[in-house]
Amino acid sequence: MTVAFHLLGVRRDGDEWIVGRVDSGDFVAVPEEGLLAIRLLQQGMGIEQVRVRLLEETGTDLDLDDFVADLSEAGLVAEVEGHPIPSPPQLRPTFPWLQPRHLRWALHPALHLALSVPIGAGIACLALRPAIFPSWETIFWSDHGAVVLLTWGAVAWLTTGLHELAHLVTARAAGVPARMSLGTRLQFLVAQTDVSGIWLAPTRIRVTVYLSGMAVDLAICGMALTWAFIVGPNPLTSWIILIQALRLANQLLVFMRTDLYFLLQDVTGCRNLYGNGAAYVRGLLRGRRNTLALLPPRERLSVRLYAMLQSVGTLACLAFAVLVTLPLVVTLIARSVQDLLGAEAPWTMAEALVVLALVIIPELLWARAWWRRHGRRVRQAAAAAGSALRARSEIETR
Repeated sequence: MTVAFHLLGVRRDGDEWIVGRVDSGDFVAVPEEGLLAIRLLQQGMGIEQVRVRLLEETGTDLDLDDFVADLSEAGLVAEVEGHPIPSPPQLRPTFPWLQPRHLRWALHPALHLALSVPIGAGIACLALRPAIFPSWETIFWSDHGAVVLLTWGAVAWLTTGLHELAHLVTARAAGVPARMSLGTRLQFLVAQTDVSGIWLAPTRIRVTVYLSGMAVDLAICGMALTWAFIVGPNPLTSWIILIQALRLANQLLVFMRTDLYFLLQDVTGCRNLYGNGAAYVRGLLRGRRNTLALLPPRERLSVRLYAMLQSVGTLACLAFAVLVTLPLVVTLIARSVQDLLGAEAPWTMAEALVVLALVIIPELLWARAWWRRHGRRVRQAAAAAGSALRARSEIETR
């Protein structure tokens, strides 16, 4: 039986090899014998021939049927005995007309040096005159709530777009078909860029892609601080500084897979720090302590420590959502509805409608993004619960 693969790349990772597809972001970790088996299969050898060859050269009797089945499930196998293996449709990359040859400059060290100039200038200006950093009262620069929310939203989404564009450009420069989308991190609606294909790139490239968004944030914040130092503070620069500072602070919440999470995952040598940490916590809650047995020993301590941070951080965020965010959203909606119903002037009615839209639309986008990610599992769980309930009813009827 012969096996044909999609276009694969490889990278050594400790004692194992990362094998996968840059175009889809599907990867597996295999030992030296597994990589040799893939190489032999790529040469057109049959599964039985490869098994015998491996046994002769390495002394390993690899169950190639299960091995190929695992690779197929991971999306790496294209055909078996000439029969195509179905795989999920590939999502269209964002800005497909941007080709790697157009963006090589994004990975050049000279650009990194250039970005350090506004960052360093901003730090120097802040050190010389700390008062240029705006206070939170700056947010309420207008008596009209709609104007405040519109300004905040416009600046926040514009700078968010630049942040995500930095990820996309650096990843595309490395040949990775990155894709932007909206997603969720706990109760937060976020813009995100899928750069999973970067797994095969060298360490310097991976780190550049992970930190490119933060570098742009720091550069924008540095320019705004410098402007405030030279010209004096104004509402626009104050908002830019506050929004960028808040975004950079949010990157520290690594229990939500922020940019710094991916750097942490890479530094610790873990392949799925978030997933393994969550599985470890679920196992402990169910009384199982061996959930990390299949992981390499070097990953286990990192996963345990991360699982503690993940649990505490998740609980704190959910508590904040229940105690702070939810009451605030309900209050804004209630007041806007009250103002809308009692409005006498067109401006008051328009302002109430704008506030309602700016509060409700992000929540609807969050719900849509959450359902797209978790809806299938919710439907499966509901179907399983319904089947169990029907079976129980049948038994009680008998």
